[in-house]
Amino acid sequence: MADPFLNALKEVKKSAQILGKTLKELRTLAKTDEKTTEYGSASYTTAIRSRSAKFTDIVFDPDPQQIETLGKVASYVKTRRFVVVDRMMCMKRGYRTKIRLYVSDRYARLAYMWGTMLFAPGKGFTKPDFNIVDVPEWPERKILVDPKSFTTFILGSDYCGEIKKAGLRMMMYAHKTKRGGLGLHAGSKILRVRGAGGKLVEKGMLLFGLSATGKTTLTCHHHWLDEKEGELVRIRQDDVVMLNKDSSAIGTEDNFYIKTDGLEPDSQPLLYKGAISPNAILENVKVGADGKVDFFDSSITSNGRGIVIRKELDFTDKSIDLDRVDMVVFITRRKTIVPPIARLTREQAAAFFMLGESVESSAGDPTQAGKPLRVVGTNPFIIGPYEEEGNRFLKILERNPHIECFLLDTGRYGAHPGSDEGVKITVYDSARLLADAARGTIRWRKDPDWGYEVADWAGDVDLRHFDPAKFYSKEEYARLTRELKEERRAFLAQFKGLDKRIVDAI
Repeated sequence: MADPFLNALKEVKKSAQILGKTLKELRTLAKTDEKTTEYGSASYTTAIRSRSAKFTDIVFDPDPQQIETLGKVASYVKTRRFVVVDRMMCMKRGYRTKIRLYVSDRYARLAYMWGTMLFAPGKGFTKPDFNIVDVPEWPERKILVDPKSFTTFILGSDYCGEIKKAGLRMMMYAHKTKRGGLGLHAGSKILRVRGAGGKLVEKGMLLFGLSATGKTTLTCHHHWLDEKEGELVRIRQDDVVMLNKDSSAIGTEDNFYIKTDGLEPDSQPLLYKGAISPNAILENVKVGADGKVDFFDSSITSNGRGIVIRKELDFTDKSIDLDRVDMVVFITRRKTIVPPIARLTREQAAAFFMLGESVESSAGDPTQAGKPLRVVGTNPFIIGPYEEEGNRFLKILERNPHIECFLLDTGRYGAHPGSDEGVKITVYDSARLLADAARGTIRWRKDPDWGYEVADWAGDVDLRHFDPAKFYSKEEYARLTRELKEERRAFLAQFKGLDKRIVDAI
C-alpha cells in the first residue's frame, strides 16, 4: 500500500504552484489581508489564534481515519494552487536543514510570515529535508505529523505559529535521533558580567519556559547591565535550540516570533523597539482604522504575536549559537511558595526538566489560560518517550559539571487561594537575579524542605519581600509544601523508565 503521507505530498507537488517568491513579493500577494500599521508594518488577523495541540497527531503508523483524511487531501489539492517557499533552519555547518512550505495561495500571508522567520536557502537548494503542507481552508482542524518522512500536514488552521512549530518539532526530533542531542524549547543568550572579585566572566545561558512565562522577555533583555563597566548581553535565540553532548547549543531561526500582550518599553525595551519597526509583522494585534497599534487591547486575543527582526534588536550579533552552556534556567509561574530563584543539583534540574511547571497560556489552550500546567521540558513538541528526554538531559549535565541550574519563578509569591494574590515577582526582579546568579554574587542557603538552595541575599533585589513567614503560618507552609511535593512526585511516577535519581530528587 502506498504511503498516504507521501502520496498526498506527491499530489501537492504536482499542483499548480507559485514558485520562488521573495519576501517583498509575498507581502504584495498578501496585500488583501493586510492592515498596515502606523509604523508601516504589516498586520494580519487570523481565524485560528493559537496552536491546535488537541488536534495534533504524531503518526508513525496511520490509522484508517488518518488514511482516509490524507486521501481526501490528495484529491482536493489537485484543483488548488499553492505558494511554495523554501527556507533554511540553522546557520552552522552540519546542522543546516532545508524546509519547504506549501500553503494555499489564498493564504500567502502565512508564507510571508513564516519565510521571514527563517534563513534564505542560498544556492544549491534542491530536495528539502522537511516538508510542511498547510491547507487552512480545510473544513476540519487536524495536524498530522509523520516523523518517518519529516512531513507535516496542517489542515484547517491559518495560525502562523502552527507552521513555525511544525518545522521546529521535526528539527528537534531529527537532532535527537540522528545526532544524539536534545532539541530544547529554550531561549539562549550570553551574559558578560563582573564576578565577586571584579573580574569579567562570560556565561552562556539557556532559558526554558512555556509561552507567557517570560522566556522571550528575559532572553531578549539587557538586565540593566552597566556597559561602562564592560558588561554586556548577547541575544542568540528566543525559542528553540539544539543542545549537544559537549554543552554547545545550536540556534535555529533568524528572527523572533514574540508574544505582544501588554508589550511596553519600560520592562521590555528591546522587544518593544523590534515590534514597532516597519519590518515587523503583527498577528492578531489590535490595529485601529488609522493604523494605531494597541498592545494592551486583547479584544482579538490575548495571544497577539509579532515577528521581530533579530538584527534590529540591540545586543545581537551575527551568531545564533552558544559555544558553551554555563547556566540552565527553568522558568515557572506560580503563586504560593516557589521562591523567586533557587539553585538546583543536577538531579533536581533533571526533575524540574521533567516537571515543566508553568500555567496554561492563550498560546496553548485559551479556555484553560492561567491554570497550573506541567509539560515535560516545557516543550509541547516532543516526539518519542518523555523519559528518554529526561534521562538524556541528566547525562548531558553529568558530562558537563560546569553547568549550573536554576529555578526561576516569574509569577507571584505568598498568594492565598480565593483571597489575595500575594506579591508580584517583577521583570526587574527576575532579570537582576539572573545577572547576580551569573556573577556568582548571590548568597545561598539550603532549603530544609526542598533540598535546593534559595537566595538569602542578592544585589539590589530585596528578598525580604518573599519571606514565607510574612505570608504563611508554619502549619500552612508545611501543608502547601506537602501538597506540592505529592503533586510533583505523582507526576514523575508516570514515567516508568525515568532514572530513579530524578524521581528521588523531589
